[in-house]
Amino acid sequence: MTRSRGFSPARLARMTDVMRRQVERGMMAGAVIALARRDDVHVEAIGLRDRDTGAPMQRDTIFRIASMTKPIAAAAAMLLVEETTLRLDDPVDPLLPELADRRVLKRLDGPLDDTVPANRPITLRDLLTMCAGFGLIMEPSGDYPVQKAVNAARIGVGVNPPPHAPDALMKHYNALPLMHQPGEKWLYHSSYDVLSVLVARAAGMPFEAFLAERMLMPLGMKDTAFNVPDAKRDRLATGYEHDGPADRLVVSSEADVAGIASGSAGLVSTVDDYLAFGRMMLRSGRHGAQRILARPTVEVMTTDQVTPAQKAASPFVPGFWDNRGWGFGVSMTTRRDSIAASPGRYGWDGGFGTSWWCDPHEDLVAILLTQRLFDPVVDGIFSDFATLVYQAIDD
Repeated sequence: MTRSRGFSPARLARMTDVMRRQVERGMMAGAVIALARRDDVHVEAIGLRDRDTGAPMQRDTIFRIASMTKPIAAAAAMLLVEETTLRLDDPVDPLLPELADRRVLKRLDGPLDDTVPANRPITLRDLLTMCAGFGLIMEPSGDYPVQKAVNAARIGVGVNPPPHAPDALMKHYNALPLMHQPGEKWLYHSSYDVLSVLVARAAGMPFEAFLAERMLMPLGMKDTAFNVPDAKRDRLATGYEHDGPADRLVVSSEADVAGIASGSAGLVSTVDDYLAFGRMMLRSGRHGAQRILARPTVEVMTTDQVTPAQKAASPFVPGFWDNRGWGFGVSMTTRRDSIAASPGRYGWDGGFGTSWWCDPHEDLVAILLTQRLFDPVVDGIFSDFATLVYQAIDD
């Protein structure tokens, strides 16, 4: 554990006590925390990596980061925009012909063949902002024909990426109509599965190779990948979920590391690896003496790109749009309604209990890595963590 001049030691101790109590109460097996403010870093490992063996959490523990893959994928796509290999508002059809000449459902609950032509092609901006016309349907029934088709094709939303090679994935999308017109509505998640195929085809190499060569290696993210080699398996945290009837944590059936390279999910990482990415973003694209992204690139990524009309048409979790927006791969806070809601703060969470955000106003990066499948308890842990970070600021 290291202490930082940017935080009150007594208040950091309060954060530690609260997080340890969560472990003692069985809310999570353990966690690794990293805070960086200015040039000071505080890292702490709490609890267990595996409850059965008693292996402790350590600074180099490897976590499934699920949707925290999205910000890295967005940054990778923007590398190609900077080089003019891709343009934000050009149709993706030349590289993704499977998405050309799309048909769109007349009604979300209607038959798959009751469609109209798409008003316009899908663009890279649509994929980055998740307004491409396909994704998570918030209606709870699951009985809509398009929902059944998505589930049958195994291209739905989950903490793990769809189990398809890139070309096979695109064949599934080609076989289905869009749920909404491009640009009409924000729909979570699935655009980033398609985004990684676009990046791979534009770069002329597999997505995982491009990501490693252009983003992970320059940042020194040596433990971040879509698989865990045998030599590192003993550092991988066990994934848990809550068993409601038994009211206890059990090993999660979703805790897979499938090795499938997707922009939506699938990466594993460590707190120091993700801290390198977070600090690069906070420093406007610079990592040490290297420039990874241009400053204007980071600015556009972290600016709210979703219009009021799109938000009004796009229900997500309750209250999500009240003080938040969406840029490219990240959500940002748009107004202050609590001590932890600092306007301009941006980042994203992962469905396996991981969270990252940057606050440019406070020169702050915060990361919480657990390995409990997301549920209301995890949401509360995230909220408490954010409050504990801000109450620890020492000026």
